[in-house]
Amino acid sequence: MTTPASAVPERPSMSPSPVSGGCPASGGKAAVPLSGPGFHTEPQVVYRTMRSEYGPVVPVELPGGVPAWLVIGYRELHQVTSDGELFPRDVGLWNQWGNIPEDWPLIPMVGRPMPSIYFTAGAEHRRHAAMVGQALEEVEHFELRRDCEDLADRLVDGFCDRGTADLIADFAVPLPVLVLARLLGFPDGDGPRIADVLRGLADGGPDAQEAHLRFGEHMQRLLAARRAAPGNDVTSRMLAYAEAFTDEEYVLDLMAITAAGHLTTADWIGSSLRLMLTDHQFAVALSGGRHSVAEAMNEVLWEEGPTQILAGRWAARDTRLGDRSIRAGDMLLLGLGAANADPHIRQHLSASPGPSGQSGNSAHLAFSHGEYRCPFPAQEIAEIIARTGIEVLLDRLPDLELSVPAKELVRRQSAFLRGTTALPVRFAPVRPTGDPS
Repeated sequence: MTTPASAVPERPSMSPSPVSGGCPASGGKAAVPLSGPGFHTEPQVVYRTMRSEYGPVVPVELPGGVPAWLVIGYRELHQVTSDGELFPRDVGLWNQWGNIPEDWPLIPMVGRPMPSIYFTAGAEHRRHAAMVGQALEEVEHFELRRDCEDLADRLVDGFCDRGTADLIADFAVPLPVLVLARLLGFPDGDGPRIADVLRGLADGGPDAQEAHLRFGEHMQRLLAARRAAPGNDVTSRMLAYAEAFTDEEYVLDLMAITAAGHLTTADWIGSSLRLMLTDHQFAVALSGGRHSVAEAMNEVLWEEGPTQILAGRWAARDTRLGDRSIRAGDMLLLGLGAANADPHIRQHLSASPGPSGQSGNSAHLAFSHGEYRCPFPAQEIAEIIARTGIEVLLDRLPDLELSVPAKELVRRQSAFLRGTTALPVRFAPVRPTGDPS
């Protein structure tokens, strides 16, 4: 849970000329455009080239010629995320605001100063994090697994008698939002509507702004309902927290919890299933090997984490990082996927079974690191949703197999998030649960 759901697709480069200032490349090398098919097909090849030519901190160019630094070294990224004073998540520090048009396509990802857990820094961030963290910590894991099993079974019931399915659209995408909606206190009937809103946000198209407004309206209604009738849910616990927050703050934090947890968890499910369907070393998971499910999920966090690049941090003052001169207000993008593959750190990690040699090793940066990392309770919730969902699916449909060649599977067109757009499968049709016929 590290990225707002609206931060997914890339759009074509904008028409304005490149802005001045920011992150000049050294040695006469041009900044690297942070787009292109390489990020979608073989991102680690792109990162290896970056590392060879630029080192651990790379000057990059965002749509419209907007400059930034991409941190791809594990140690350098650890340094940035460990120093919240020098590199806070304070978008108000950005030295490019005067050059950013209102319709810049990455505004939903970069954000604007607003009173939410995701877009505040320092003491204000810690205030929000304490309230949200306590509400999430009190989620009972046994009940969460039961809810995941129930909702996963319902989704499987929707296609199990067909013998075919798209595991992304039919399962991986809807499951996390349905579970999160129940955790927040929405009636089950509202879950599909929340999922529809989040799809509109994730598409990043012309309807994204309207979807964002509807998203906020859903949360406002939920807040009013839980204030009138508290329950055993995250929203009620946030309202009962010792320190009072404004309705705007509650709504924005509820939106952040849902958006950050939705698509990243969906991509974790989808990429894990893809790995188990295409890599013979994880094929045992398809026959009910529970341990292999956990290994596949961990492999994905190392090799194809849902959040490849995370925005962002901003330098509070002039400094140096990885032999680069960083100016006050420069944006630093966290190259989580690249840092996980940094050979300087991977060679020091203990080897163990599995293609990456990282089975059981959780030193990855898939959830970021430091003060602004994905909260630990949120990580646990995401893991329970993903693992329980996959186990239910494989228990119900143990003979799953791809219905297209693996080479035809398409990745999301984004340098920032890593996911599969569709995962078509076939299997022997089975009756839905409770079907007496």
